[in-house]
Amino acid sequence: MEIHLSKDARDWFHQEMEVEAGEAVRFFVRYGGDGLQPGFSLGVTKDSPYEAAVRLEEGNVLYFIEEADHWYFDEHDLHVTVDDTLGELSYSYKSKEA
Repeated sequence: MEIHLSKDARDWFHQEMEVEAGEAVRFFVRYGGDGLQPGFSLGVTKDSPYEAAVRLEEGNVLYFIEEADHWYFDEHDLHVTVDDTLGELSYSYKSKEA
């Protein structure tokens, strides 16, 4: 699986979360909400990798998913964009088979 970030999403991380070069951003599974797996959703935080299963480095920022959260994605790539209406991150999941 892979992480894909739109330019708007990268800008959002810098503006809204004040992510700077040399830092890392983790996508993690949390209980509740509506996401790819029923009863779970995706969260995001600044963090350092422990056992990253998926990594993307752009603009000297590491975006990653830990091995413990890899199950959630069920072989789907994560696509991160920004919802222009809400001004918030938007996640979509695309199967390699699609």
